[in-house]
Amino acid sequence: MKKFLLLATISFLIFEHAWSQGAYVPFNRDYYHLIERYEILGGDMNPVFHTGFKPFRRDQLGTYLSQYQSDSMALVQSAADRFNIEYLSNDNWEFMPEDTQDSKRTFLGKLYRKPSDFFHYRDELFDIHVNPVLYLSGGIEQGEDNFRFRNSRGLELRGSIDRKIGFYTYLTTTQTIFPSWIRNYTEANGAVPGEGFWKDYGADGYGYFSAMGHISFDISKSIQAQFGHDRNFVGEGYRSMILSDFSNPYVFFKLNTKIWRFNLTNLFSQMTADVIYNGRRPTDGRYPQKWFSHHRLGINLGKKLNIGVFESVMANQFDWNYMNPVIFYRWVEHQLGTPDKVMLGFDGKWNFIKGMQLYGQFALDEFVFNEFFGIDGKNSSRNKHAIQAGYKYINAFKISNLDFQLEFNQARPYTYQEKFEYQAFNNYRTPLAHPLGANFREVIGILRYQPIPRLQVNATGFYQFFGADPNSDVNFGGDLLKNRLVTNTGLGLFGHRIGQGVENRVVKGNLNLSYMLKQNLFIDLSQSYRRRTSQDLDSPEANLFTQVSVRMNMIRQEFSY
Repeated sequence: MKKFLLLATISFLIFEHAWSQGAYVPFNRDYYHLIERYEILGGDMNPVFHTGFKPFRRDQLGTYLSQYQSDSMALVQSAADRFNIEYLSNDNWEFMPEDTQDSKRTFLGKLYRKPSDFFHYRDELFDIHVNPVLYLSGGIEQGEDNFRFRNSRGLELRGSIDRKIGFYTYLTTTQTIFPSWIRNYTEANGAVPGEGFWKDYGADGYGYFSAMGHISFDISKSIQAQFGHDRNFVGEGYRSMILSDFSNPYVFFKLNTKIWRFNLTNLFSQMTADVIYNGRRPTDGRYPQKWFSHHRLGINLGKKLNIGVFESVMANQFDWNYMNPVIFYRWVEHQLGTPDKVMLGFDGKWNFIKGMQLYGQFALDEFVFNEFFGIDGKNSSRNKHAIQAGYKYINAFKISNLDFQLEFNQARPYTYQEKFEYQAFNNYRTPLAHPLGANFREVIGILRYQPIPRLQVNATGFYQFFGADPNSDVNFGGDLLKNRLVTNTGLGLFGHRIGQGVENRVVKGNLNLSYMLKQNLFIDLSQSYRRRTSQDLDSPEANLFTQVSVRMNMIRQEFSY
């Protein structure tokens, strides 16, 4: 942590000029889809920021919305589109050059003067926005006695100082009883996905405290910096095979350099390597740490195509060599004796027709030429890589605000695992990429529809095929907490296929209706069905879950794994 503070302080001290500065918008798939769909609808790349690394900064989002409204309003034809642009503009009103709406009714004359802010204050030097955070939900799972619920309360604030330093803080406390398959996942990993540390709440529930925060500032006109505790996401898909938001927040320092068509993002992070337990749950102690560095170089090739190449390294101890933002990590790792885990690959998107986008990712964990191409043998255990391919169709079949997305993901066995302790691609015992870890294939379909401005309908379905380990002593390559050299499978170097081990198949569908009562206040009604078949089950395992939620300034919770 001291090393990150030193790096952030040095970067902070060298900036000399003032640029409008904003905090980052928390990554929310529903919210970010509204932003990205207009780029796809227009066909050209976003001229303000690259979308391949999330989250986005509010001041840049305000600039993009302003340009979009002035240049592309011919594309905004439906009432729902006009509502969405207005909603996003109101949510980032301090960075909009045009005046945005004031609330029709204030509370006590000081509260809710703007639709998006419970309280705000803004002058030439100081800007602050304060909002309550609330998530109340209740649901019934067929075959389970206990009522499923979530009770989250908290506070969110953001703002800027001297128009140079943006800041964001988020605090909540939660008590919940999960659907059974989420409870099983938590028990197996010893951590709540997205949260990490937890305590027992009653016999079947969990309680946890959540906190995120960051500061952001400009080092120069082209270089931006962020220091904080949060998640990051790489790519255009529902999942990411490179770096996702599935794990819990971690401390990081990020540099983003945008020059012409190029965008270089550097991420330096400290993560939790493992957890100390007292029985079945985490307890107090100094948890072992590990160090993660990642850089991605994105380039717009023309107006329709964006390609990003990345490299990342996971090390079980800090090394200054990996702080170099422009070095080739694999070369550095060779000089150190190859002690760390290096991954590389690429991602991209292509807006090939107005309203349609192709996107994808490729992450390479290990490469041996003769084994990768099957010359020496088929399906080597060292042939470790992950693939994503996806398609988005905005205003599908010429129906306004009907958006379709189809995505395929797969990861070979032993991808993201490592032979040295505390170097697997996970954080706090949960994967940094896909929830299943590795050794799987998955197909996802998403249909989003906005029939009226305030109503969002989301239908998500997926099919998963994956291999599980029959017991803790055997490693077929899906569990990232295991050593890739200790397998006990009876297989040699070759013959490793996706789904090896105990074959599982999961089919899941979820239908969610969200109605916005007022800015960032939603009522959700959702229905989920999940069916799992496995070689170690006598009959299929089926789950039917119905839930009603009220949430304010919080991301809709999804149970899509």
